[in-house]
Amino acid sequence: MTNLPWHQYLMGVLYILAGINHFRKPKMYERIMPPYIPAHSTMVLLSGIVEMIFGFMLLNKNTQSIAAWGIIAMLIVFFTVHIYMLQDERAAMKLPKWALILRIPLQFVLIYWAYLYV
Repeated sequence: MTNLPWHQYLMGVLYILAGINHFRKPKMYERIMPPYIPAHSTMVLLSGIVEMIFGFMLLNKNTQSIAAWGIIAMLIVFFTVHIYMLQDERAAMKLPKWALILRIPLQFVLIYWAYLYV
């Protein structure tokens, strides 16, 4: 078995924990979803499951490429949430505007990080 780089383990664990958090605090995630996305509670739970699956898949050399592409696609979809949080005060969760703006370039960093494992 080939060892993976430490940062790949870190990313996998972060997505697993993020997915678990969808089940711990679903209302928080529902609040940040744009109104045009249907079935907020279902989508929050599904996205949590998908994040956990991709996190576990990233920890396996045989599935890491599929997981990385999945994470990239997921992060692109999540841009809609970040934009909505900038537009809607309730969705912003009292975060300062600068933090909400900073999340957008951070998304590109996360996409690049995932791309390392394709």
